[in-house]
Amino acid sequence: MQLERLYSSSSSPVSTQLPIGLCEKVQTASSRKDQHRCHSTPATPALPSWLLTAVRMHITRGSERESSIFDGERRIRIIRDLHLPHPPSNLQRVFDFTVNGSSVKTTSLTSVGPAYEDVSGCRQSGVLYSYNDEISSDPDTCSTEYCDNYATIQLNDECGSMEHCYGNNSCFFDPICTVTGPAVIDFYGDLNTVQDRCSYTLLTSSSVPDLTVVGYFRERRRRDVSFLDSVTLQLDGEEDVHLEQGGIVKLGNTMQTINGSTVLSNGVEVSEDQTGVTAVKTIGSSTVSVFFDGNTAQIFLKGLNDSLLDGLCANSTSSRVSVLTLCCVSPPSCEVLYNDTADSSINCTTMTEHCNLLNDTVFTSCHNHIDPTPYIDACIDTLCKYPAVDGLDCQFLDAYARHCSLQINDTVDSWRSKAGCSSPQPFCQGRICSDHEFCAETTGGELGCFCRAVFAFPYKSNDTLGDPTVCEENSASLTLVGCLLEEKGIDYTTLHLNDPTCTGQMDEVDHMVTYSYNSSDPCGTEVTSNNSLLIYMNTITAQDSSSDNITHLDQIYIDFSCYYTQPDVNAVTFRVKDSPVIQKIISGTWNYTLTMKAYTDSQLRQAVDSNTEVQLNQKIWMVVETDGLDDGLVALVTDSCWATNQAETLRYNLIKDGCANDQTVNVEGNGEGTSSHFSFNMFQFSRSSSDISLHCKVNLCANLNQTCVPVALRQHGLVLV
Repeated sequence: MQLERLYSSSSSPVSTQLPIGLCEKVQTASSRKDQHRCHSTPATPALPSWLLTAVRMHITRGSERESSIFDGERRIRIIRDLHLPHPPSNLQRVFDFTVNGSSVKTTSLTSVGPAYEDVSGCRQSGVLYSYNDEISSDPDTCSTEYCDNYATIQLNDECGSMEHCYGNNSCFFDPICTVTGPAVIDFYGDLNTVQDRCSYTLLTSSSVPDLTVVGYFRERRRRDVSFLDSVTLQLDGEEDVHLEQGGIVKLGNTMQTINGSTVLSNGVEVSEDQTGVTAVKTIGSSTVSVFFDGNTAQIFLKGLNDSLLDGLCANSTSSRVSVLTLCCVSPPSCEVLYNDTADSSINCTTMTEHCNLLNDTVFTSCHNHIDPTPYIDACIDTLCKYPAVDGLDCQFLDAYARHCSLQINDTVDSWRSKAGCSSPQPFCQGRICSDHEFCAETTGGELGCFCRAVFAFPYKSNDTLGDPTVCEENSASLTLVGCLLEEKGIDYTTLHLNDPTCTGQMDEVDHMVTYSYNSSDPCGTEVTSNNSLLIYMNTITAQDSSSDNITHLDQIYIDFSCYYTQPDVNAVTFRVKDSPVIQKIISGTWNYTLTMKAYTDSQLRQAVDSNTEVQLNQKIWMVVETDGLDDGLVALVTDSCWATNQAETLRYNLIKDGCANDQTVNVEGNGEGTSSHFSFNMFQFSRSSSDISLHCKVNLCANLNQTCVPVALRQHGLVLV
């Protein structure tokens, strides 16, 4: 395009074609004739209808008036040289600038020298604005409209990218921190990964001195990948607010019922919807909002000064974080790092492609405000190590979309169908797992409480479902780990002992399941014995309603037993003039004590000790008894007793095969309980004056469904059976 520049000399107009640009009048040294030099400017975009489109120049001499129009088809910065070479004294120059036929500016010049006028700019509501002129200002939105250097009206937001306007042209730092899985994406978009299972301060600020937000990281299916497990709002002088998996909200240790929105006693407002729980603490003009859905936490600040913030959300990559933010409430050994065997079922290439969906055009509206890179990196790092279960494959995409929704109030949902992710649902809503468990999906798609990897490791390493058998005085029990059963799809309510009425009892806190029997209810316990052990065995098995040929359940047969060790005769030796002999029997899992005492009276009050004088033919009462045996499970049988001299070269049998072998011996209660008695008259070996020693051999007899009275006694009719 060219700009037509007109001159008037006498009565005939003069027309000169000049390139568009900046024109100026110059005189050469060799000639008095004016020459005009123009400097070209680059072409610019098409001129909008509201910009300057024409300039009309009126030149009046006396009663004569001439007009010319300069049309503009492009946006231009117009500078006019209004000098005429030989102007008459009565020349009046009036320039009328028009837009779409309407006058926007009129200039009248009377000087005869060169004159320049810049008539480009912006027009709004009939008003022309020059470059960099402010057109309007809105203090409520902290924004201004102005005319830029290209004659374009621009809207300028006075607040920064992480600031929001609070009216009166006041901008405050309003960032968002996302903590999802092991990843922390701080207020400034920096990514850090929590490697251990400790508790960290996510946010603290001197602007809100009585509030600290703490994140608790725990492992799930693998020991070497941590996940955000819960979030706590710690308030000085008030009870803490805990946000846990399953939409659980606790004030201190008390679970709260949230119906829509509730203001707790400490001033924290808690609301719950289908996506999760949000806790809001407001102090003055500052607000801290904490959202948690059981997997992802997002902390949204309003009205806080960024220079006063600390914690992982303020600077996730700081080398100081691991020292400053490690909380005293972290569990023991939380800093120990593990390196589990890589999961060969994970295809990292596929997972990377999935995570890169965050770069897809469905998120374009978010890309202009929030960089997806830290979310993509966190997604790839996690899913290339940890299986895509429990909704983890959608977790990072959902966290980015929610960040976008909070930051620019733009709900992005079209990505879900492309990524194969369903709408947000309350994950594990209301499901309460114990401290060593986490909520997860079973292979059948149902929800359950699975064992955390560190807790489960010793059980899985030993290929066991529970703890060792506990054998107490009159009972035996076996405890299975509820979360291990749930992982295998085993319903503990279908398990029982040999007697189907003996089922397991689950602890409501730790979800451990205990199966037990005792002497009053043996639950089908079977007793076997060998030369050294008396064994009580039972089995945990499952009810199976399947046909004879097939089953849909794991076949469960868990044997557990307790046993007694038969006492060693050599350890039970009694010298008449010595104190009682006590032998403690440690039988693997069932313990008991065997005692042998001598008395000089039938009421068993006068015990024989080292100072007791025992006369020949004096009657002595002997008691063999146990402590720690249950007479409902076992009986004590005195098999034989005999006396020897100290050199054990001489021997005399008092009891043989459970029966008296001397006319002075009287046996009582043998095999009827956990103790037995007998008496005899004192004697000594001929041609020997040394003290004698008394030895007894006793056996343990299982009296479940049988009698333990010695056969010889029954045959002689001495005992009624």
